Amino acid sequence: MPALDERRDHLKEVVVTQMAALSAIGDSLHEMWEKLLEGRSAVRKIDRFSTEKLEFHSGASIPWLDSCESDNRIIELTRKLLNQSIAPPEKTYVIWAGIKGDTEYIEQKAEGTIKTSHFLASHYRRFACRALGIEENGMDLNAACASSTVALAIGAELIASGQQSSVLVCCADILSRFSFTGFAALRGLSATQCRPFDAQRDGLVLGDGAAAILLTHKETARDNNYPLLARLSGWGIANDANHITGPAKDARGLIKAISSATDQAGISRDQIEAYCAHGTGTVYNDAMELTAVESVYGSRKFPVFSVKGAIGHTLGAAGALEAALSVKSLAEKRVPPTAGFENHEERTAGRLSSSSRNFEGNCILTTNSGFGGCNAALIFEKV
Repeated sequence: MPALDERRDHLKEVVVTQMAALSAIGDSLHEMWEKLLEGRSAVRKIDRFSTEKLEFHSGASIPWLDSCESDNRIIELTRKLLNQSIAPPEKTYVIWAGIKGDTEYIEQKAEGTIKTSHFLASHYRRFACRALGIEENGMDLNAACASSTVALAIGAELIASGQQSSVLVCCADILSRFSFTGFAALRGLSATQCRPFDAQRDGLVLGDGAAAILLTHKETARDNNYPLLARLSGWGIANDANHITGPAKDARGLIKAISSATDQAGISRDQIEAYCAHGTGTVYNDAMELTAVESVYGSRKFPVFSVKGAIGHTLGAAGALEAALSVKSLAEKRVPPTAGFENHEERTAGRLSSSSRNFEGNCILTTNSGFGGCNAALIFEKV
């Protein structure tokens, strides 16, 4: 196998050329960004289904989806997402990374009132291809809550190695009774509010969300007159092989993913100037991430933030949503506040804040972790 420096010399440059996103806080990436900067949160009492028999009652649902009469909310979410000026080349390779696409069918079957068709991940991918008028070409990926981050890493590798000239990562997940009761059974939900990295954090909230990111190499961007929004220069994937739901306390999987992404990008660790963290608000996940930050970056202080206190945890869509927001953050040289964060512990001082902050430098890191020990990291640079 060639040395990393030699391999890097032969890789094509991967760029982000189009992005679309929506969540409970906004129906576009621009609206999401503005409301996040204002410190807004979309978390509220759930009306979509009854939580009467549970002690958890909050989520971040999209209002128009709550009143949607469609038998498949993920289709409606994806349809609205792809109407946001996403126009990939005809032969684009599509990776679908939503992970709970059949929840409404499962719920209806349990109730004996099936109204919707059985949908697999491949059905959503084909729907996206047809909606965009491109070839039905691609793959479906499930890496738990790191799914769309892993999808972006695989897409970047396909482009960098010359196997594909453009890759669209598309994902959508909804706040469903199926997922909500599952996390409630695991005691993973917050009975108060989602407070990422807060010393008093007690769990996550779930939310609706969808995102689409088009990656191409520079030649394809030039040929199609696409803007160069950022360079995806580094990516890393690692599994800590610790537990079916719990992360490794020593953060070994996340540390490996971050280190691999940094080596891939060919930068020093000191060049990372901001970090969009997974930041679920659960006790163990956030502790694991802080351990990774200390291990990789030592005592160096730079802005770390999470958006899940504002938009909820959007499962398979979380990574791509946060990647899009990271690119936006890099362009603005600004990070949004971490909604719900109030009480520092020693390791968050100088890193986490309930206020928006500016940062210098040209590199931002974003990571996600998921059940089964999945960890993925991406590094975006200004073009």
